Amino acid sequence: MHVFEKPITALLELLFINYTDGELLHGFLNYGFNIIISKRLGSERHVPDTRNKMCLQKHYPTHLPTASVIICFHNEELNTLLRTVSSVMNLTPHKILEEIILVDDMSDFDDLKEELDRHLENFRGKIKIIRNKKREGLIRARLIGAARASGDVLVFLDSHCEVNQVWLQPLLNAIAKNHKVVVCPIIDIINDMTLEYQPSPIVRGIFDWYLQFKWDNVFSYEMDGPEGPTGPIRSPAMAGGIFAINRHYFNEIGQYDKGMNLWGGENLELSLRIWMCGGQLVILPCSRVGHLLRQRIMNQTEVVKATNHNNLRLVHVWLDEYKEQFFLRRPRLKFIPYGNISERVELRKRLGCKSFQWYLDTVFPELEPVGGS
Repeated sequence: MHVFEKPITALLELLFINYTDGELLHGFLNYGFNIIISKRLGSERHVPDTRNKMCLQKHYPTHLPTASVIICFHNEELNTLLRTVSSVMNLTPHKILEEIILVDDMSDFDDLKEELDRHLENFRGKIKIIRNKKREGLIRARLIGAARASGDVLVFLDSHCEVNQVWLQPLLNAIAKNHKVVVCPIIDIINDMTLEYQPSPIVRGIFDWYLQFKWDNVFSYEMDGPEGPTGPIRSPAMAGGIFAINRHYFNEIGQYDKGMNLWGGENLELSLRIWMCGGQLVILPCSRVGHLLRQRIMNQTEVVKATNHNNLRLVHVWLDEYKEQFFLRRPRLKFIPYGNISERVELRKRLGCKSFQWYLDTVFPELEPVGGS
């Protein structure tokens, strides 16, 4: 039996795990999930096809743009990273997969060095690995990967994902029709304790005045068209971990803000920039990618500090007079330094972007200010 087709017994094996096991605790502290199950699953597995049956009737053009899949990692659990890579290799037609670019953002763990390289020998010719000389954080690591990409489309994946059947074709097809559309799959859930792959409902991404991302129900009328529950869903915001964008368009609209640190807030900044500067952001229900929901325990202070810094840059560049809505809720951040934003302000002018008022009126009217702006 091919290893990719081996039966999954992880859920049954859970019954025999001693939950006081030091390895389990170590796994949650270092990785945020159950590494005992991850090791038993190994480097690849089969996951259930969670698409709507109507998706199976869809056909995509033979000639599609090519994709560079960019996966950045820092101290990821080896088997989880390998399942991410192998799922892409096994479930993506090689004709449209230009390359997988792995960016090691200064990992400390030994198994992510020579041992990882040995595993990647199986995929020689499709994989490039870049090892950063210093910790850059997710945002700048993705920019390093994008700079080395040669595919028509950049596909960003987190390092703890597993793609599903026919995941890439819907994304590439939408971008082929309109190079200014940025597309996301439905993000299925991989449980942190059982690693069971679970389907997600059709949702859209939104945020509140604290700039906290959340999932929201889709309006019923969006699924009343001829495509039913398989048609594109307009999304005010993206979760950020998994999306596809035309490579030239990514450069044209200003990539990521290089002044942002680590990760946090970059997804909302990019979402606003896409909508306000002439693009569209949609979720395609016929593309599904599983994402491991990790329990974050370590380095929370560092992440919170970076997110606050990044959000302040977003607020001062993109929210116009509505930035006061943010500061009403986060008054302590009003006088915190956030670096030089002149380059991003100039980018907004150069691209001829619309106002945040336009965004509220046109894209996300449900985000209502309190007490006026």
